[in-house]
Amino acid sequence: MDIANYPFCTIDPNVGVAFPRARLPCPCGELRARLIDEGRFEETDDGRGGAMCSPRTGACQGFERQVPVALVDVAGLVPGASEGRGRGNAFLADLAGCDALIQVVDGAAATDVEGNPIAPASDPAAAAASIAHEVTFLTTELEQWIAGVLADGWSRGVRRVQAEGERGLQGFLVERLSGLGATNALIGSALDALRNGGHDLGQPWTWGDEEMRTLAKALRQGLFPLHVAVNKLDVAPEGVMDHLSLDVPATACLADMELALRRADAAGLIRYRTGDTDFHVSEDAPLSEAQRAALERMRGALSTSGGTGIEALLDAVVFDTLDRIVVYPVQDEGRWVDGDGRVLPDALVVPAGITAKAVAGRVHTDLEAGFIRGVDGRTRRVVGADHQLEDGDVLKIHAKT
Repeated sequence: MDIANYPFCTIDPNVGVAFPRARLPCPCGELRARLIDEGRFEETDDGRGGAMCSPRTGACQGFERQVPVALVDVAGLVPGASEGRGRGNAFLADLAGCDALIQVVDGAAATDVEGNPIAPASDPAAAAASIAHEVTFLTTELEQWIAGVLADGWSRGVRRVQAEGERGLQGFLVERLSGLGATNALIGSALDALRNGGHDLGQPWTWGDEEMRTLAKALRQGLFPLHVAVNKLDVAPEGVMDHLSLDVPATACLADMELALRRADAAGLIRYRTGDTDFHVSEDAPLSEAQRAALERMRGALSTSGGTGIEALLDAVVFDTLDRIVVYPVQDEGRWVDGDGRVLPDALVVPAGITAKAVAGRVHTDLEAGFIRGVDGRTRRVVGADHQLEDGDVLKIHAKT
């Protein structure tokens, strides 16, 4: 994947997987303790800090489980995209299947909104203002796009509202925005937020541009929750985060440093995990003095900033903004293994409040269709289809096959 600071370096979406750490310790720590108490554990040292699970994806170190999260890198947005400029609707369509957006902005304000290099800001207030401008321009484009989708066919929607009332309005909105992930619950929450915020939109058949923009803004906040990654903080004016005032969450990031450390780790030169505030340099690493000096500078920056910010960013988006939890499906509720004897091989990132039957569907659609019951791996208690799982639960699924 190319990395550059010019417009449309990315054309087609790049799809990858990141591995933030689950907030709760991996259950393999509990399993290990139980086996030790029963005298059935054979001590081994494989360098994983006691972890004894067998992740199919990700890893587990010291009972910190890394869980898979899909990321889609899309082309940068340019002003006028909602009217077809740049990649236009092709860009906006790339966002349709995403649960949340991360907007990467230049903390040094060394690029304009179209990605062209400009003189970096020397004043933190000016840099913060530039960042705020980028965020506003993105949210405005998204809201104009949503408003345009609603406007197309609005006359038909009005007739439905006149015939069915509130239920008709909600049904029309779900129908028009279903391709963007709209649900009855999401649309209902957006309409409730407007009412609770004191917005009196009046009757839909009297709505003009202002009412449509107000509705589009509320819908955008639900359809595309946004988190800002303030990148290049190591070269940004000192204090830029203190001057930043946004109505969306923002995290300071050092993406270049994260990439350099990950590459050094992959080459066996250092041992580093995303989220760590330090790293270990291999004793026999073939590093020049200049490379060792660069690593020491990065070590100092990690210590000062508390990490590169990438782990903190993903953690906030997945577990705070999206309210996800991690559950562990198994085939044996006693040994917590799958059919091949692997311990806790899968860690599923799922919405909070998900039911046992829905988890079965995440494993395989046939398991959901033939769901009979579940078994809590800790208590051995039988749970029904509507049982809501909690973060860190271990679940055995019984289904007709």
